[in-house]
Amino acid sequence: MDTLNTAFKEQIKKVMSIAKFSSVVTADNVYQEGNTDVVHIIDEMVDTLQLPGSGMDGLEHLEELLAKAEAGYSCLLLPEHYSNLDLSMVSLFARRAGGRGNDIAKALVAIAGMKLNEDNPVVAAFASAYTRIVVSRGGLEGLDPANNRDELIRSNAINRSAMKKLEEIKTQGKLILIFPAGTRFRPWDITTKRGVREIDSYIRTFDYMCLVAINGKLLHVQETDMMNDVVSKDKIKITVGPVLSCPEFRNKARSDAETAGIADKRQAAVDAIMLELDRMHNRAEEKRVPQ
Repeated sequence: MDTLNTAFKEQIKKVMSIAKFSSVVTADNVYQEGNTDVVHIIDEMVDTLQLPGSGMDGLEHLEELLAKAEAGYSCLLLPEHYSNLDLSMVSLFARRAGGRGNDIAKALVAIAGMKLNEDNPVVAAFASAYTRIVVSRGGLEGLDPANNRDELIRSNAINRSAMKKLEEIKTQGKLILIFPAGTRFRPWDITTKRGVREIDSYIRTFDYMCLVAINGKLLHVQETDMMNDVVSKDKIKITVGPVLSCPEFRNKARSDAETAGIADKRQAAVDAIMLELDRMHNRAEEKRVPQ
C-alpha cells in the first residue's frame, strides 16, 4: 500500500508539472479545453490500479445518447461521485469499450466548480485533462454582499458566461457531464450523498440523460486534500443506465412529490435521480462482488 501511494503521489507531481490551466477563472475563460498529455498520464494511473474484470457496462446506452446529441438534442451524463478519478474512469473505460467509445470521450464536457479550479491546484491539474465549463456553483455561499461586492460581481459574471457557453454548445453533439451530488461522497458526512438542488435546472432545460453508477474505488477521499487520498487496487465497474427523457423523468418525480405532499419539488426531482443511482449501484455491486 505504501508503495502504491508513493508511486501515485509521484504521478500526481508529473501531472502538475505538465498541466496547463488558468488558475484564476474569469468570464472570458470559463470554457477550457482538455489536455491530452495529462489524459495519457491519468490513464496510466488508472491502469496501474484497476484489477482484471474492470470496465464499462452499458456502452450501447452512451452510443444512443451520443446519437441524440449529434442529432441536435441536449444530453446530460449524471454519474455518482466518489473520487477525483471518476471522470477519468468514465472517459478511459468508454474509450476501451470499443464501438464509438472514442467519440463519446471526445464529446464529454464536464461542469466544474470554480472553487476547485482556484483553491486546489492538484484537483485543477487533474481537471485540466478534460474539456470543461467552469461555474461558480457554491461560490456565492457565505458571501456578505456588503463586504464581498467585487467577488459577487465576478461570480455572477462567471456564471452568466458559463450558462451562455453551455447554451451554445449543448446542442452541438456534446455530452454534458455533471455530478448531481456536487461533491465527492465523504463517508463521515452523509449529506454529501444528497443531490444538489440546482441540478433540477439542468434536467429542466435538457432533453435526454443517462445515469452512471461507479462501483469500486481506486482513490479514497480523506479529510485533508488529494495528496493525502489513499490509493488501492480494485475492480472497477462503470454502469451506464438507459437513455431517459429529462422532461418525463422530471414530471414523474414532481408528480410523485405532489402525491407525497413534498413541497420542494426541485429537490424531489434531484432526490429521484440519486435514488435511481443508488439502485443501479447496488445492482452492479452484487455482480461485481458476488456474495
